[in-house]
Amino acid sequence: MHRSPRLAATALLGTALITLVPLSPAHARTLPSVRPTAETAALYDDEAGGNANADDPAIWRNDAAPGRSLVVATAKEGGLRVYGLDASLVQSIAAPSPATEDDAPGRFNNVDLVNGLRTPSGRADVAVVSDRGNDRLRIYRVDPSQPGGPLKDVTDPAAAPVFSSGQAEINEQRTAYGLATWQDRSSGRSYALVSRRNTTDLALLELRPTAAGTVGYRKVRTLSLPSAFRLPDGTSWTPCGEPGELPQVEGMVVDPENGTLYAGQEDVGIWRLPAGLDGRPALVDKVREYGVTGTYDPETEECAPGRDPGFGGKRLAADVEGLTLFRKGGRGYLMASGQGDDSFAVYGREVSGGNAYAGGFRVTAASADLDGSEECDGAAVLAEPLGSRYPHGLLVVQDGHETSASGGEGGREATGFKFVDLRAVTKAAGL
Repeated sequence: MHRSPRLAATALLGTALITLVPLSPAHARTLPSVRPTAETAALYDDEAGGNANADDPAIWRNDAAPGRSLVVATAKEGGLRVYGLDASLVQSIAAPSPATEDDAPGRFNNVDLVNGLRTPSGRADVAVVSDRGNDRLRIYRVDPSQPGGPLKDVTDPAAAPVFSSGQAEINEQRTAYGLATWQDRSSGRSYALVSRRNTTDLALLELRPTAAGTVGYRKVRTLSLPSAFRLPDGTSWTPCGEPGELPQVEGMVVDPENGTLYAGQEDVGIWRLPAGLDGRPALVDKVREYGVTGTYDPETEECAPGRDPGFGGKRLAADVEGLTLFRKGGRGYLMASGQGDDSFAVYGREVSGGNAYAGGFRVTAASADLDGSEECDGAAVLAEPLGSRYPHGLLVVQDGHETSASGGEGGREATGFKFVDLRAVTKAAGL
């Protein structure tokens, strides 16, 4: 997937280190493969393609007609895309224009759903999006009967920046990045948890429907995850990156059954903490590169990796991304993508069991015209019947390097989304 030069150091560090960690190649060879059943049309991150770059999906179930369920997905400066279960385009929504020609444009990073949001006019399903370009959340009501498409923008015009104090700070782009929604069963209130780009900051925002039919939000509290770590040999370690940039979080998901937030700190691992941000974080698993020092070169904007001290995990290759949850056979699972080696790791959701590793897999090509998923950024699972196409549920994963016959035209960098039968995933991973 395309990354800006500012992020290249972290990305290249994660990629280069894969060959230096002894467990990585063996782990890669033993992972089973599953094949996608469909893919969306390629998105192109250039002027001709509207600067569209696939990032994060969410699956909305149409309870009245499950076979007509939808996939809502972000395309960064390309806005939002809505797809049918056959991966065809249903609706395209543009990201907001910049405030002035000198300001950052809208850039939709992550998306999640709230089903049954309490509003003055009744319950509503909404898609919540982190607009990294404007440091705001945008909220879209989901209703297939709406004229013009199933998504309608209902964002409160008075919605304030999540982290920034003004437009000048917004333009620096330390803004709303990763996102997960959460409904507190004890209070019935709905929330969004948002991470801040290039920092370790997390914010808890309560969604606030208005009498005008819009939805705004208010900040409840914030929390910062660690940026430096004490290693078993007594030394301190911070992942390599550009000066002033801390190891950020993007992939996040909340377990609705117990209000547990799982947050992927890209070059560190997966954290488990209360979704209310009022408890102590614990590392569920570390990336294999955990503890490896790097030296940043400002000329190449790359990190040269140092010696591996052997303190990392065995399952995930940085960056850890695409966190999502599902249930099968009465058991709950947490899934994460290891962007550095194109793999997916599955863990148990039982906190008492320490979120034990349950299995892994890859999404590989089904044919010359239907490739697999590489450098996966976002993922979403829905383990419910979705009509005749996906009677056992669906996994949607971002493909950061579209290489099939439909992508990569004329050397253009292409991204997209792959649809995978969930039954094939659970069988391959032995769940």
